[in-house]
Amino acid sequence: MTKLDETLTMLKDLTDAKGVPGNEKEARDVMKRYIEPFADEITTDNLGSLIAKKVGDEHGPKIMVAGHLDEVGFMITQIDNKGFLRFQTVGGWWSQVMLAQRVTIVTSKGEVTGIIGSKPPHILPAEARKKPVDIKDMFIDIGASSKEEAQEWGVKPGDMVVPYFEFTVMNNEKMLLAKAWDNRIGCAIAIDVLKNLKNEQHPNVVYGVGTVQEEVGLRGARTSAAKIQPDIAFGVDVGIAGDTPGISEKEAQSKMGEGPQIILYDASMVSHKGLRDFVTDTADEHNIPYQFDAIAGGGTDSGAIHLTANGVPALSITIATRYIHSHAAMLHRDDYENAVKLITEVIKKLDKDTVAKITFD
Repeated sequence: MTKLDETLTMLKDLTDAKGVPGNEKEARDVMKRYIEPFADEITTDNLGSLIAKKVGDEHGPKIMVAGHLDEVGFMITQIDNKGFLRFQTVGGWWSQVMLAQRVTIVTSKGEVTGIIGSKPPHILPAEARKKPVDIKDMFIDIGASSKEEAQEWGVKPGDMVVPYFEFTVMNNEKMLLAKAWDNRIGCAIAIDVLKNLKNEQHPNVVYGVGTVQEEVGLRGARTSAAKIQPDIAFGVDVGIAGDTPGISEKEAQSKMGEGPQIILYDASMVSHKGLRDFVTDTADEHNIPYQFDAIAGGGTDSGAIHLTANGVPALSITIATRYIHSHAAMLHRDDYENAVKLITEVIKKLDKDTVAKITFD
C-alpha cells in the first residue's frame, strides 16, 4: 500500500468519516481538527455547519469558501419481525448502484455491518429480471434473526447508514478512490486554502465553511451564509467527469487531471459573470489549468449562498469526479491541488475595491 503523506492522511480521515445529512458530527469533528490551526475563530450555525474564520484585513470584504460535510446515505425507518431493516435514502441514489453493497449502520451501541439485499433474480419472472429493482423493494440484512435481536444490537429507526469503502490510492498515485468525495474534497479545499493563507497578508476576512445537509436541498449553506453575510462566495464541490466510456463531449466535457471546473450554469444558479471572469483571468495569470462546465440538473451550495440577504456574487469551482453518488468515487489529485492554488490566488486579490468592481461592473 502507498505510504500516505500529510495531505493523503487528511483526505483519508475526511472521507472515512461518516456523515449523512442531519448526522454530520463525525465529519465536522475531523474538519475542525484539521482547520483549527489556521483559523482565528471557529463557530457553528444552529444546524451544525462549521465556520472557520481567518482575518486578514478586518475591515475588508468577507469571502466564503464552502464545501459540504454531508454525504449521500440512508436512514433506518423500520425493523421487520425477522430482523431485516427498511430504509430511506438520504440524498440522491440510483437504484442500480446500491444492491449487494456493504453498509455500516451507526447505532448508539456502536457500528453494525449490513448488506443491501432484495428478492433473488432466480425466483423472479423473466420480465421482472430485466428491470432494475426499485429502492422501495430493497432492505438491509445485518444477520439478525429477529426484530428483538436487531434491537439488542442497538439498531433503531432514525439511525444513519453509510456506504462502506476504504480510501485507496490507485496504481497511478494521482488517482484517488474513496467514499464521500462528494463532498469531503470541498472541505479539504477549504482547509488547505486557510492553510495557504496562514502567513499571508490577505485584504479580507476568509471563512472556510463545512456546510450541512447540502444533499437534501442546500440547507446548511443557507443558514451559514445568513450568519456570515459574505460579500463573495465560492461553492467547492465535485463535478461530472466526462472521460469514461460511453459519455460524449456533448454530455460532459471535463477530463480528470485537466484542472478544476468553473461552473457556468446549473439548476441552482447562473454563475456571476464578473466573478467568473476575475477567477479565470487570475488562473491565466498564474498558469493554473481550468475547464468550463455547465450542468442542466443539480446544483451546489452556491445556489443557496448567492440568494442570501440582498445577493452574493458566487461561483462554483468543482473537481471532475467519476461515479459520484455511489459507494466509491474517483478524482485526480492535481485537480484538487490546482483548485486550492486558484482560490488562494483569487482571495489574495479580493480587496474592497476589487469586490466592488466585480459586484457592480
